[in-house]
Formats: sequence, C-alpha cells, structure tokens
Amino acid sequence: MKEKLYTIPVNEAFQADCECPICLMKKTLEDNAIDFTMGPSYMEDDVRAETDKIGFCSHHIEKLYENQNRLGLALMLKTHMDKTIKDIEKLANTGKVSSPSLFKKKTELSGVKAYIDHIDNSCYICERINNTFNRYIDTIFLLYQNDDEFRNKLKQSKGFCTSHYGLLYEEAPKHLKTDRAEDFMKSLNFVYLENMKRVRDELEWFTDKFDYRYVNEPWKNSKDALPRTMIKTNSLINKDAVSK
Repeated sequence: MKEKLYTIPVNEAFQADCECPICLMKKTLEDNAIDFTMGPSYMEDDVRAETDKIGFCSHHIEKLYENQNRLGLALMLKTHMDKTIKDIEKLANTGKVSSPSLFKKKTELSGVKAYIDHIDNSCYICERINNTFNRYIDTIFLLYQNDDEFRNKLKQSKGFCTSHYGLLYEEAPKHLKTDRAEDFMKSLNFVYLENMKRVRDELEWFTDKFDYRYVNEPWKNSKDALPRTMIKTNSLINKDAVSK
C-alpha cells in the first residue's frame, strides 16, 4: 500500500523499537497537544473558548505546569475560573435546595452537579489527543487489511501494553473482513503474549540481580526491565522508557 500522509505516524510507531507502538503514538499526540496548548494558540479566541468551557483533567494540568509557560497557564485558568464562577452562580440561583427523597431517582442530578460532573470528565488536551488517536486506530486496521509490509511489521513487533491489546482485540471485528480478522487475532495474541512473557522474564532477572548469588552475573537485557514492564502493565510511557 502506497504511503499516505495519514499512514506515516502509524508506520513510524511500528518501526520504532518500543514495547507498545500505540503507547508511543499516544505519547507523541500528548506532547504535541501540550506544546500546541502552551504555545501562541492559548491567546486565540477559539482555543480559549474551549479551555474556558471544559478545562483540563488532573493529569494534564500537571503536564501543562511542567511546560514552564506559567503565564500562559495562569491566563487560561483565570478565564476558566471566571466562566465557572459565572455559570455556577447562575445555576445555583435558579432552583430551590431540596432534601434528598427516598422517591427521587438517584440518577437525577441538579443543574450544579451536572455542570460539575461535565467539567470533571472533560479535558481540552484529552479531546485533542482522542480525536486523532481514534483515527490512528482506524489506520492500523486499514493497513493490516491492505498492506503486506505492515502486517509483517505488526507480527515482528514487540507487542502491546495490556490496555491497547484489549483495544485492538475489541475493535478488530469491526474493521476487518472475516479471514483477515482471524489472521489479525492470531497475530495479535501471539505478539502480545510472547512479548509479555519476554518482559516478565527480564523483570525476573532484574529482581534476581539484587540477590548476592547473582551479583557477578551479567545484567543481560534487564537493566531497563522495570520501566518497560510499566509500559506493558500500565501504559505508562515516559521519555526514558519509550524505547530500548
């Protein structure tokens, strides 16, 4: 299949020497989203309108703080707080406070609580990531359906983290024709399990090296086994654990 602009990030991730190419793609999207948000764009009206409305999740507010553009972050949070105060003042003054009732459905939410739940479950960075990330997942299946070279890349990869293995496992039947889906599932299961066992064994040797009986033995491939295990088990990817 001829390389296209939208297939480049997927092919590059699967060419990388990493424990989960999907984690790598998501980390790249996160870095790009943070750089975009903390760059000159935070002064643009359309961006500011969105950050004022939905704010950021706890994970990404910390990432934004680490970016060091403290003025930009302060300006965004100030206008987000302005909107939140204004909206809650309006909602809090529109109805009477009532005591809980045994006959009131637990699913019913006050305007204030519904508003806060929306903010708590919204994040400007997450939305930017997910919009592109979902297209990347679609592209993985498009390439597997039509590209022999990509199929080989997946089969020769170091597998996936458990979360993204589950994602591919669930999505495969929705994207692939029956014969290709069966081949994909066979390859997916193999690369996931074989590479989980590989990293598990490397982690075990890492722990053995703390035993005095093995102090003079070589580290083999286990020195970075712990951060690579964290990718496999928790999709936790950082600059030091992206690749070997």
